Amino acid sequence: MKTETIEILCCPVCRGDLELTATETVETESGATDVVVGILRCGACGIDYPIADGIPNLLPPENKPDQ
Repeated sequence: MKTETIEILCCPVCRGDLELTATETVETESGATDVVVGILRCGACGIDYPIADGIPNLLPPENKPDQ
């Protein structure tokens, strides 16, 4: 996930702003930073959305498959 993407994303539950916590990043050839693993947390309702393999899972909790 490109770090610039955070500016256009919002919580699918309450439309609150998402805060990015990246635990693994890579630098692209152009010098940009991509998030490989991390969490997007809604500052308003506190729901966490995982980022795995560079893809954020923004399904609301009631729609996420059981793990």
